[in-house]
Amino acid sequence: QVQLVESGGGSVQVGGSLRLSCAASGRTIRVNRTGWFRQAPGKEREFVASIPWSGGSIVYGDSVKGRFTISRDNAKNTVDLQMNSLKPEDTAVYYCAVRTGPAYNYWGQGTQVTVSS
Repeated sequence: QVQLVESGGGSVQVGGSLRLSCAASGRTIRVNRTGWFRQAPGKEREFVASIPWSGGSIVYGDSVKGRFTISRDNAKNTVDLQMNSLKPEDTAVYYCAVRTGPAYNYWGQGTQVTVSS
């Protein structure tokens, strides 16, 4: 089992920045990749970014490329998402998830991000 807790959400104006953090605990040694996803009201869940535990490549969703940066601290078992140049369409609940196999199988509770104009 892996437990995930997101933090750092909140309200910000257009063009502002927020930093989300995902703290993992439990059997984290089995994690091979951590991802951030988001879901806005009435919309499907959208992939935001992912980062491998070691090796591999970082991947970003097209809508956040150049604005968001994902990073990890293996010693602290945390993965951060730095979000810059925020837009109203970035408003959503952001979820952290990890994979211990081919699919994301552990999810956090989510943190709300609201961008207002």
